[in-house]
Amino acid sequence: MSMKKTDLVKNLAKKLDGRMKSADVPGRFAQGAAELVDRREQRRRDTAAGLVPFACKLPAELVKRLNERAAAFDGGVNGLVAEALQRALA
Repeated sequence: MSMKKTDLVKNLAKKLDGRMKSADVPGRFAQGAAELVDRREQRRRDTAAGLVPFACKLPAELVKRLNERAAAFDGGVNGLVAEALQRALA
């Protein structure tokens, strides 16, 4: 049994759409971008450096102040919080 022309076109469009979704982004679009590290690799690097993830809930105003100070701090938010905790616990 033959297919209608519209069904053939629809099937070709589905094939093309699947190919486009599964294709990788060409390298030339990522030129100059920093080396991207996947989450597993980043977790491995953090573990090797002795870093441990630590989550807590903070008031929104405190987080806003932390982010403002972290913008000018060398180590970012992580470094700023680590330094503040070291000072508070000393």
